[in-house]
Amino acid sequence: MAYPRSARLFAVLIVLEVLFSIGYCTSQFVDSRAAYYGTPDGLGTSSGACGYGEYGRDVKAGNVAAASQLLYRNGAGCGACYQVRCKNKYLCTYSGVTVVVTDHGEGDRTDFIMSPHAFTTMAWPGKDEQLKALGVVDIEYKRVACNYPGHNIWFQINKSTNYPYYLSLMLLYQGGQRDVVAVELSQERTSDWKAMRRSYGAVWDIVTAPAECNLALRFQLSGGEWIYAQNPIPSHWKAGDVYDAGVQLKY
Repeated sequence: MAYPRSARLFAVLIVLEVLFSIGYCTSQFVDSRAAYYGTPDGLGTSSGACGYGEYGRDVKAGNVAAASQLLYRNGAGCGACYQVRCKNKYLCTYSGVTVVVTDHGEGDRTDFIMSPHAFTTMAWPGKDEQLKALGVVDIEYKRVACNYPGHNIWFQINKSTNYPYYLSLMLLYQGGQRDVVAVELSQERTSDWKAMRRSYGAVWDIVTAPAECNLALRFQLSGGEWIYAQNPIPSHWKAGDVYDAGVQLKY
């Protein structure tokens, strides 16, 4: 049965309106509050709950934050980026600041406890001390892509690793707008995938990983999609080594 052209056009417009509405809703800012913590240099801390160590101090130029459980999500939210805007128009710019979740922490109805650098980056030039004096401010935020130019996902072999009996690794520069909810590995060029366990934060581990062979990695994103690392973990991995996965999570 053929439908009139006007009816087809109307149907297309309805679909476009629905799609626009879905996109618009997902880009909405959420109202909340933010505070800041103190560090000697104004950057982040190397002892955050995500396990990032020194990476957690100065990633994104130190624009980092501890997030509430709502956003931390038992570690699944580690590495997520958020645009945060202070609502005080006299003290704060419209664009605000993009922060990376590197820790877990909650204050007085806050979703973010930010590094001093991140907190003051929301302020107009010359207004940073006035903003800090408030301690806690009303904000709005939304999740965004981290945009690490030239950076793929990296994985660092943790110091707790004990070759070949125990492998622990940390994901760096995750950067997308979806969480990494599962990590699996296998011997390269095989399909015998073994699940790693989220030890805490961005740290994943496995007991008795395959030894004396390169290890392939894959990451499952919230929504179910699997992303395969292009570069394997070399055989005879050791603590402290850092490897480029060869893929980016941009969405």
